[in-house]
Amino acid sequence: MTVVVQSPATTPPPPPRVRRSRWLTVTVALLGGLGLLLFAVPLASLLLRVPWVDTASQLTSPQALNALRVSLLCSVCATVLCLVLGLPVAWILTRTRMPGRTVLRAITTLPVVLPPVVGGVALLLAFGREGVLGQFLDETFGIRLAFTTYGVILAETFVAMPFLVLTVCGALQSADRQLEEAARTLGASPWTVFRRVTLPQIRPSLLSGAVLCWARALGEFGATITFAGNLPGTTQTLPLAVYVALEQSPEAAVVLSLLLLAVSLSILIGLRKQWAAGL
Repeated sequence: MTVVVQSPATTPPPPPRVRRSRWLTVTVALLGGLGLLLFAVPLASLLLRVPWVDTASQLTSPQALNALRVSLLCSVCATVLCLVLGLPVAWILTRTRMPGRTVLRAITTLPVVLPPVVGGVALLLAFGREGVLGQFLDETFGIRLAFTTYGVILAETFVAMPFLVLTVCGALQSADRQLEEAARTLGASPWTVFRRVTLPQIRPSLLSGAVLCWARALGEFGATITFAGNLPGTTQTLPLAVYVALEQSPEAAVVLSLLLLAVSLSILIGLRKQWAAGL
């Protein structure tokens, strides 16, 4: 009699494609986790070092209140100025056939990659008392921009407006041009076409660009301190106040950083739907 011995069943190894997929998932999860930690750990460290007992007195100090007032005033004014000037710039770059648009696009985008201190030096050479335009404004109209609150607004506008221009340019390029042509054929004026057809299409991107502008203006440091200085109550914004307090009172610097973080985060969360819709 012949006895047949069967070997125990073995699970076949996964195919190479499945193994590669698992390794890819693990790698993405690991790198993504490290990326999230890069954001979470510094913010958590800031919260852990906040002197909560002295927070109220630090936040109500004249230095903090003045810096907050200057920051909010200048960042809002800079955002409005970005909207007034940036929307026509985006229109020129996308809807006209002006020669040299590539160069103009590069110039308007340059402040995004330009070191803020270099931007401040350029503003100082242009609008300072001895600058190309600043000397003319001072001698003719008595207008001085450097080391004034208006200088803060100008510096923040210079570094923040490219974010609006880039966002609105993308929206104008993707807008449905057929709707605009249909409105024109029905007798609508160019202003009516823009107000009733184009603007509703780009409104989410316009709002998201304004939020990005405001956030960038609120956190501006290099161009502001170079062009407008660090005068308490006049040009000292919250980032500048944090810089000064870091050398004199680290606890006050932590509290001011927390205030800046809270203001920025509350605005971004409050406008999260509109901000995300424009991206």
